Amino acid sequence: MISSILILGGGQAGAQAIDTLRRQGYEGRIVLVGDEPHLPYQRPPLSKKYLAGELDADRLPFKHRTYYEEHRVELELGIAATRIDRASRTVTLADGRTLSYDRLLLALGAGSRTLSTPGSDLPGVHYLRAIADVGPIRAGLTSGARVVVIGGGYIGLETAATARHLGCAVTVIEMADRLMARVVASSVSEYFAHEHRTQGVKVICNSRVVRIEREPGADAHAMRGLRVVCADGSTYEADVLVVGVGAVPNSALAAEAGLECENGIRVDRYCRTSDECIFAAGDCTHHPSVHFETQLRLESVDNAFEQSKSAALNMLGRATVHDRIPWFWSDQYDNKLLIVGLSQGFDQQVLRGDPATRSFSVCYLKGRELIAVEAVNHSSDYMAARRMIAERACPVIEKLADPHVPLKETV
Repeated sequence: MISSILILGGGQAGAQAIDTLRRQGYEGRIVLVGDEPHLPYQRPPLSKKYLAGELDADRLPFKHRTYYEEHRVELELGIAATRIDRASRTVTLADGRTLSYDRLLLALGAGSRTLSTPGSDLPGVHYLRAIADVGPIRAGLTSGARVVVIGGGYIGLETAATARHLGCAVTVIEMADRLMARVVASSVSEYFAHEHRTQGVKVICNSRVVRIEREPGADAHAMRGLRVVCADGSTYEADVLVVGVGAVPNSALAAEAGLECENGIRVDRYCRTSDECIFAAGDCTHHPSVHFETQLRLESVDNAFEQSKSAALNMLGRATVHDRIPWFWSDQYDNKLLIVGLSQGFDQQVLRGDPATRSFSVCYLKGRELIAVEAVNHSSDYMAARRMIAERACPVIEKLADPHVPLKETV
């Protein structure tokens, strides 16, 4: 009988696991351990409305404290777990206390990938991953402030859009030859580069940062007055410097406990690690996709939500395969980018619509099967794609390429 479930990690996955466990009638002990002092909260607004000061901190938590009290959840917040003892089924906390478990869920998330260039440890080099990161960045986002963002992915571009909205002079430096190169088609990259430039952002691709230094005469301990130096000799001055160059899974605790890890904590289709009593969910996991016949790690709110639901059911002994079609989104200015499916391994790409209209989609096929869609300001294509990809639909190419034919009618 399972009488105690311990959850490590206070993000989307941890919060959803609690909700699922109680909704499914689990009456035993639940303990949530989080190294941040906050109740589990939403992270997407951190680079958008919360950074802009348009969303209050009390609107970030998924649930308020009364929920956890009413559902008898013991909260251990602001303290890190330091060791998992699989033999005794205990977890040691930073203050030396130990907590026992019958089932353990690792919902540890991911952390910011850090720069290793000279000067990357200077005061004023910011990363944006948690509530605590926002205050120092926001303090510098005054009208006219020089903001340099290193990295042209989701976080970097969302931060750039917010800073520009606040009247800052913004420069984005990207090492690849285009923005969001790892995740979207070139036509989508070009569209968003044009949108940012239209808003007044200086977008620089094919540029590698080689060092960060203080501007001459700047206070050595000040947060402002940095200079970014690139391999081609170009330099960019920054009152605010934000680095967004990806994320790495928080899997060290699991690895130290002897759990199998490779680009995250390896789990099977039931969200179970190499220890039958330990499960994992969310950004920290390297898991199988039955639909796409591959192993993958996803940094996705939806995956954290869905995988933790599956993990909770499996911890209760209700065998549930986790096999959802992944989806992602990004808001930049008044643009919404929606991505569903995985485009890896595609052999044909079809553009639906004209990017100049500010509403279009890019469809990916493998063989004849639709495997992914990137929809820019086109929610109907996105909604249709979710169902079609799950059903392994094979659209007619001529219909697919015609934006006047609804996506759902292209089969």
